[in-house]
Amino acid sequence: MFVYVGTYTAPPAGRAEGIYVYRFDPDTGTLGLVQTVSSIANPSFLALDPHQRCLYAVSEGGEGGVSAFARDPQTGELRPLNRQVSHGAGPCYISLDSSGRYAVVANYGGGTVAALPVAADGRLEPAASVVHHEGSSVNPRRQDRPHPHMIAPSPDGRYVLATDLGTDQILVYRLDATTGQLAPNEQGSAFATADPGSGPRHFAFAPSGRTLYVINELASTLSVYAYDGERGELRPRQSVSALPDDFDGESWCAHVAVAPDGRFVYGSNRGHDSIAIWAADDVSGEVTLVGHELTRGKTPRNFAIDPTGSWLIAANQDSDTIVTFRRDRDSGKLTATGQVTGVPSPVAIVFARS
Repeated sequence: MFVYVGTYTAPPAGRAEGIYVYRFDPDTGTLGLVQTVSSIANPSFLALDPHQRCLYAVSEGGEGGVSAFARDPQTGELRPLNRQVSHGAGPCYISLDSSGRYAVVANYGGGTVAALPVAADGRLEPAASVVHHEGSSVNPRRQDRPHPHMIAPSPDGRYVLATDLGTDQILVYRLDATTGQLAPNEQGSAFATADPGSGPRHFAFAPSGRTLYVINELASTLSVYAYDGERGELRPRQSVSALPDDFDGESWCAHVAVAPDGRFVYGSNRGHDSIAIWAADDVSGEVTLVGHELTRGKTPRNFAIDPTGSWLIAANQDSDTIVTFRRDRDSGKLTATGQVTGVPSPVAIVFARS
């Protein structure tokens, strides 16, 4: 397996060179550096196409951009293909639709989401659709305007969902496979409203596709929604704290992921510097806290579970480390292996097969 690491390169937050490519040993959990791609600024989030032939990266800055790279499946190395503008400042998330024909991007600073066609050779074409979010919420410092933070397709590919931290909404779109136009859902509600001031950031579906987990940055909570795949509708089920009861410092959630078998959900806390672990009910999707595992570093902005469910690796942005944990598939708990890889300003982690 290979691991691709997105980073911040621009001071003061960034100290890295670009995208780091590692070979991952599935027996020991060690990471061996293969390549450093320095042709892109602030590649803070990465995504693979469904066939893992290409990797796509945002370039998070004032004039946002997105870049395409061809991927060698044998060596893991990347070769630049092209770049397009993202049509909004501060792009912070990119994903591919289930067909691999469109890349969708969330522009946090610009308040927009966009869909870019993908050519047969993996190159990105100019955006076919740009949608401007509208609104605000109760936190005057962080929610005075829209801040789309994540955009990704539903498991069946029928809808595209986007979380907006600034408006406390999870928006539901249809993506026209012919024109690449993003349009508000007309089968059901076009959005679900999160708790005021919660700041929905990232989300993950249960393997069944019937439950959506949303991690809320500002409230440090995990929200559980029932998802109707026919109508694209979300119904709130549960909201729980991501922090220990006795924690009284400042902390902000960042990322959420579901184990491959759907039995456990994980969320990262920046400030408490931990991974929260919940057991998920296989019928309702509701969660029960298992515990917290410290990430052995500062500001775990992102983490990833390998496809087998045996490993979790956490990116500690402010201590310049990636820490490897072995994951117990029966209890969901994490055990640090002692494997610590030095990476400047790591922000995103993506596993890929060899």
